Amino acid sequence: MDNRADEGLQPAGAWWQSFLRGGTVYVDSAVGKPKKIRSVDAFCGSGGLTLGATQAAIATGHVLESVAAIDVDDDGLAIHKANFETKHILHSNASSLVDWHVSGEGEKSRFAYEPEILDPNLASEIGNIDLFLAGPPCQGHSNLNNKTRREDPRNLLYVTAVALGVGLRAKSIVIENVPEVVNDKSDVVNIAKALLKAAGYTWIDSGVLAADHMGGAQTRKRYFLVASRVSEPVAELSIKDVAKGLKHAARPLSWAIGDLLSDPSQEPKTGIMDTTPMLSADNLTRIHHLFDNDLYDLPNEVRPDCHKDGHTYPSVYGRLWWDKPSQTITTGFLTPGRGRYVHPLRPRVITPHEAARIQSFPDTFSFVVDAANPPSRTGIQKWIGDAVPPLLGYAATLPLMVRM
Repeated sequence: MDNRADEGLQPAGAWWQSFLRGGTVYVDSAVGKPKKIRSVDAFCGSGGLTLGATQAAIATGHVLESVAAIDVDDDGLAIHKANFETKHILHSNASSLVDWHVSGEGEKSRFAYEPEILDPNLASEIGNIDLFLAGPPCQGHSNLNNKTRREDPRNLLYVTAVALGVGLRAKSIVIENVPEVVNDKSDVVNIAKALLKAAGYTWIDSGVLAADHMGGAQTRKRYFLVASRVSEPVAELSIKDVAKGLKHAARPLSWAIGDLLSDPSQEPKTGIMDTTPMLSADNLTRIHHLFDNDLYDLPNEVRPDCHKDGHTYPSVYGRLWWDKPSQTITTGFLTPGRGRYVHPLRPRVITPHEAARIQSFPDTFSFVVDAANPPSRTGIQKWIGDAVPPLLGYAATLPLMVRM
């Protein structure tokens, strides 16, 4: 790794900080020719899970080849292709790509017949995929979804992800979601485990990984279900083992974005990644109130009426701490009324560049595919806020990489 870290950091902190700042990651030539790991990423978004798997592959002496990306977001797919040179770009609803039916219930669930891949490009890769990645929509499981929590029909896309992986006969499968997925009323996680076991996946593991427990600068957690057909692994490594091995105290926000703090006397930065939207006069007043009074939580009397007197989310309109990790980055990070997203040292919300760093995306990852035709702020927020943090993707795929 090119060393771009601040002086005095311990090796792990220096490595990841250099990674975030765009340092080149080199494959150790002493391990010989790296094995190619061929992957498919469903519900891929901008590719955070693929990026994490890419780093896990390098760390274990492999190299990742992105065979296919699946999503309904054309621009997200363009980002995936630009960053990973993905071979097949499939703008499709995942449900339309595989025919499947489940018989039995709960732990007795089985595919009534082997899932059939319907897309010809994807079908041509059956039996040749080492790693199937999927991040089906999590809104139906999230505690933030108060209307259809645990009963959202999108929850069945979790099982669709399993069907795709099994239909491709992938050697290994990774499915990520919010931790609350285990409380789904359809019991999708246990159904998924039963389906994988019946389909010949002899090793199945699951668990929650937290970015701030592995030295990340964000309090974000994700639930991972991993499975492998490889019967004789070179090494046995569980998600729990990985969490223990990578355990490190959370790093502060300053560690992740400190070098991006420009001198306010200099010319302001330009470009969608390094600028923030113009806020309303009321929101600017609220932000300045925080700074003028050295506050991090907005007092009740200064909040809008909808967030006064027993409001559910006290962090909204809040200011981040420079010496603590960030709260979870969501798609609302450019709006102070959607979370604690005010910069600790500047009277503004964080920029997309800063949000990407907090999510553990390095500067080498491009969210702007065409500089002459930059994406909308809505798109940028979605691709960054909805992404699986590459740090977590790295940790979740390590147990599978050592088995290949």
